[in-house]
Amino acid sequence: MKIPVSRREFLKTSALVTGAGLSAPFWQSRAFGASADPASAGSMYPIAPGPFQPTRQSLQNYRYPDWYRDAKFGIWAHWGPQSQPEMGDWYARQMYIQGHKQNEYHVKTYGHPSKFGYKDVIPTWKAENFDPDYLVGLYKKAGAKYFVSMGVHHDNFDLWNSRHQPRWNAVATGPKKNIAQLFKDAAVKHGLRFGVSQHLHASYEWMSTCFGTDKTGPLAGVPYDGNDPQYADLYHPKHVPAPQAGDVNLVPEAWKQQYLLRLQDLIDQLQPDLMYHDGVIRFEQYGLKLVAHLYNRSAQWHGGNVEAVYNCKGMEDCQVGTAVLDFERGIAEGIWPNVFQTDTCVAGWHYDRNAKYRTPKQCVDLLVDVVSRNGNLLLNFPLKGDGTLDSTEMNIISEITTWMALNSEGIHGSRPWKICGEGPSVAGTILDTSVFKLLPPIPDSSPGATRSTGARDNRTKPLTAEDVRFTTKGGFLYAYVLGWPANSRTVLASLSTRSPQLAGRKIADVSLLGYGGKLTWSQTDQGLEVKLPEQPLSPHGIALKIAGVLEG
Repeated sequence: MKIPVSRREFLKTSALVTGAGLSAPFWQSRAFGASADPASAGSMYPIAPGPFQPTRQSLQNYRYPDWYRDAKFGIWAHWGPQSQPEMGDWYARQMYIQGHKQNEYHVKTYGHPSKFGYKDVIPTWKAENFDPDYLVGLYKKAGAKYFVSMGVHHDNFDLWNSRHQPRWNAVATGPKKNIAQLFKDAAVKHGLRFGVSQHLHASYEWMSTCFGTDKTGPLAGVPYDGNDPQYADLYHPKHVPAPQAGDVNLVPEAWKQQYLLRLQDLIDQLQPDLMYHDGVIRFEQYGLKLVAHLYNRSAQWHGGNVEAVYNCKGMEDCQVGTAVLDFERGIAEGIWPNVFQTDTCVAGWHYDRNAKYRTPKQCVDLLVDVVSRNGNLLLNFPLKGDGTLDSTEMNIISEITTWMALNSEGIHGSRPWKICGEGPSVAGTILDTSVFKLLPPIPDSSPGATRSTGARDNRTKPLTAEDVRFTTKGGFLYAYVLGWPANSRTVLASLSTRSPQLAGRKIADVSLLGYGGKLTWSQTDQGLEVKLPEQPLSPHGIALKIAGVLEG
């Protein structure tokens, strides 16, 4: 059972921090006044005035903006100090787990975590080759309409000039650059919408491995550096960890307040068009304040119009208004009634020098599949510690860029058709939701704590010419055939003269995006039969543009 930190323990920690010649963290200095009472949070932590109140009833009136529904494709830089070792995800947590491969790497490369901890990894992250203008320019050419920068991960390190985390942010240490602001400036320059991701809610428990010790070996029992109270502003005040990483049920009220203050500051400084939240809406009153604050600020920035998006993984949170549902490494079943987002990665989240990457075709397949179901794809390209992409990632972006140059007409600004597609993978992508046992819901007693469910994005085989996805735009139906068919001939059964989706309407014309010639085609009771050019236009799939079958 997790033991809450007492007032005395917090005050003792603050005194030790101050006694060491450091400023006590803002959230510690205020932790135990009247604001420790949850009922007083309304007056202590105001939000920007505007159309929304921090209640679920008020937030149900939210509607996602048109720019987001039209965008379809965003790129994300899931990047920070944990990228510097280039050993993959969750380094700041797992470097303190004896026997874990990251712990073994850390001891070999940096030293034992009692002497060289995560606080010492952070200054080694210099981002010396970081060029946000170049990166965002690449992403724009690849067809991305929005870009998302990491704001703060579970490691409790802020990538902006944070008012409430003054010692552990990217301006104060590490690269000593305002990473998020530089990304924002580049996005604005290139005409992309800008977003930030925040993963802060779980940090209080996620970082608690730093309070441990080795169980065996020559340094068994020697405390890791997280036990030193002078670093409590990074590692959190020492406490008995919850049984499960990420359990937020018993975190102190002071941490919930810090959570709100930090992220309000992020919103106010960066003015994002999108905030990605790695979880359900947390800490009820504080989480609702955060969402309402974002929307009200957006109304101030845009002449009364709310242009902002809050991504959330709580199914209940997104039933009516409130936020846009996000499926992490997942996809909606069938055509979703509201716009959703699939977020995933070309490999792991943080850069891993040993990673196995998706192929460019797998990225294209996923984009088309998501868009056909009324979704957006947010695709992470993890940067190396120095701020660059590796050669494999550059190749993936190049291939996506080439494909989008020919086929994006039916992607950007499109809407779903009556069915998302045909072929074996339509049913094949809808997996039993028990697959989510691999990623169990994080316990939370607040409303809206159920994780979003849908098909897990775990397909390893690329889609083929038998797999077709549909979109609509400007009076045309687009059929994406996700492979080049044998004998350069395809038959789309969903577009037969007997198709219930067509209701007797006849096809007027068929053309191929990126091809200037005329196609030979016929509509029969077996389907739309199309003879394609002899030479494939792309190894990643093609788009047929079909006239005459939409209503109106």
